[in-house]
Amino acid sequence: MKRLFFLLIFFIAGLAARSQEVLVVIAHPDDENACAATLYKITHELKGHADVVVITNGEGGYKYSTLAEAYYQLPLTDEKTGRKFLPEIRMKEMKNAGKILGIRDYFFLGQWDKKYTTDERDPLDSAWNVPLVKSKLTEIAMKKKYDFVFCMLPVPGTHGHHKAASMLILETVKQLPEDHRPVVLGFNNAGKADSSHIEFTRLKEYEITAINKNAPVFVFDRSVKFGYNNALTYEVVVNWEIAEHKSQGTMQMDIGKNDLEKFWYFDINNETGIEKTRQLFESLKKIPYPVKSY
Repeated sequence: MKRLFFLLIFFIAGLAARSQEVLVVIAHPDDENACAATLYKITHELKGHADVVVITNGEGGYKYSTLAEAYYQLPLTDEKTGRKFLPEIRMKEMKNAGKILGIRDYFFLGQWDKKYTTDERDPLDSAWNVPLVKSKLTEIAMKKKYDFVFCMLPVPGTHGHHKAASMLILETVKQLPEDHRPVVLGFNNAGKADSSHIEFTRLKEYEITAINKNAPVFVFDRSVKFGYNNALTYEVVVNWEIAEHKSQGTMQMDIGKNDLEKFWYFDINNETGIEKTRQLFESLKKIPYPVKSY
């Protein structure tokens, strides 16, 4: 019995110590912002690896490019011009932001960013090549043994593309061989002062989106202070990352708004993954920078 106990302790310690492999699956180039500080800590401080899948080209964001027109010297708010040039522009912005976050590999699936909608059936039934997307997701997930997949929490009122992207990766992971399934977490961010706390259990029509009732909501606090005179927080990194998405003006308005990155544990995951996830978030709480005096 004692031997089993110590083996379990060593196993859990090994999970915490081993560098984590994370895959982020998002609909648009900039959705990664909602988990940016978590990604930065995993890649820079825990010495893990993170890859990103971006399902659409992001050309539907032309309406928010007013200030970027002078920067890129293109009339991007003209729909025809925006749809022509934004896919390449936003891909570069994603890579610039990813360089800050320590992203290793990028997978751009090139699907049509048709329009803003809260209806997930729009991309799933018409705008996207769903069999191709699922095939690519399966190929990516099988090529490397990921510990975690991060996707946006598919809350009812969010962009239909966000919900569709999360549903597709959940369906993909559920069909993977059991020994190759990563833990899938749905992320969202919030401000500490925000009283409208999200209580999400599932999208009514989709069982695949159900949250495990036995798992807590895991949280990383961007606003934890460190450095000389406790003057720094991880919001600095998030601000760097947001600034790279220059074509999307509304992104810049999020600077300083959200202190917390919150992660929900989907029910398709094995219950044993709850402890693995808890170990990850305990590791994320640690500040590795020594206090210096001058």
